[in-house]
Amino acid sequence: MPLQESPDPAEPAWAQSASADFLIFYSSRDERGQLWCPDCVAVERLVQETFGSPDGPSGAIVYVGQRAEWKTPSNPFRAEPWNVSSIPTVIRTRDGAQLVLEHASPEELAAFVREARPN
Repeated sequence: MPLQESPDPAEPAWAQSASADFLIFYSSRDERGQLWCPDCVAVERLVQETFGSPDGPSGAIVYVGQRAEWKTPSNPFRAEPWNVSSIPTVIRTRDGAQLVLEHASPEELAAFVREARPN
């Protein structure tokens, strides 16, 4: 299924209404269209390969804002129901389980995705 993308920055209501198996929380893009977070840049290809294929799991990228917006404790994505403390993070919508991608290998992401698929 194609990878969905939120408006940049995303509104919490968009993330709550996204119909995807996984939400991928990323930094917003700067004026040049680049992600400001180097960890997000580092996993962008892996995310595209995992969630962008027609037979892959459904995913939606949620842009959390520019650096100053993200760093504030009042950023809405740091609160319930997401409780994202680091980006990039993937949340499995079925159960709310989180995987922080900056610390995850491609194999760990694959296992995390497999856990969501029906047997």
